[in-house]
Amino acid sequence: MKFIKMQGCGNDYVYIDCLKEQVENEKDAAVLLSNRHFGVGSDGLILIKKGRSADFEMVMYNPDGSRGAMCGNGIRCVARYVYDQGYIASDRFTVESMGSVKNIELSLSGNTVESVRVDMGAPVINAADIPVVSDSKQVISRAVTLGGRDFEMTCVSMGNPHAVMFIQENPRDFALETFGPLFENDAMFPDRVNAEFARVLNKKEIEMRVWERGTGETLACGTGACATGVAAILNGYTEKEVTVHLLGGDLKISWSGAMNDPVYMTGPAEYVFTGEIALQKIRENQEV
Repeated sequence: MKFIKMQGCGNDYVYIDCLKEQVENEKDAAVLLSNRHFGVGSDGLILIKKGRSADFEMVMYNPDGSRGAMCGNGIRCVARYVYDQGYIASDRFTVESMGSVKNIELSLSGNTVESVRVDMGAPVINAADIPVVSDSKQVISRAVTLGGRDFEMTCVSMGNPHAVMFIQENPRDFALETFGPLFENDAMFPDRVNAEFARVLNKKEIEMRVWERGTGETLACGTGACATGVAAILNGYTEKEVTVHLLGGDLKISWSGAMNDPVYMTGPAEYVFTGEIALQKIRENQEV
């Protein structure tokens, strides 16, 4: 089976072009291919398919085989790939994931994709729709205590649930491996949660690290950057366009602050390598 390895700000996925290839057991393939010792190694698997409600569909799996609703870095890579393959000639088209359709705009230099801008849709801050258990309709700057530490938490959904904690120390020094799993699996999040720990540098810049549900720490999370930008704007910490510095690179996030307006994410999409692999061989190696 042929595959493509791509990354957006270091958030790397194995991509399979299902316009050419067939994957019999998608969940199993995700677990096998994502393994960084016996497989290709990635933050998950994304299948590229012909869309039903959009031009194209991306089907995302986490390394543990669970489905992911949306990946901001992944959708940028899908956008670049389908354009580079000549599947679409326009620099504007649509990609869907679990029924949610996103509008894509490519920034081109000649025929080379320089960056990808994605309309990520309007943020969801109604607690029940994120979902997060709460006595109030919204969770904005709520004081919570986990693992013996106090946090200020704002919850946002960008097609998947996020809890954004603003901290004072450099995120690189933060004990993410301790607190990330505590937030991901806490009972206040019925569907688990992606946890971002962010420090506001100034009105135009934020730095953060992310713990993704079903994955653990990744070098970047597009929806997490969007959620962090929204949380910062809601709390009045930044202007309405902000650069989010992640371990793997920078994403530009913009949002008007109006609840029905979309969040826009702009960032890179890069190839790592292509290859061909036999899933049965990976399975046999893991069973040894």
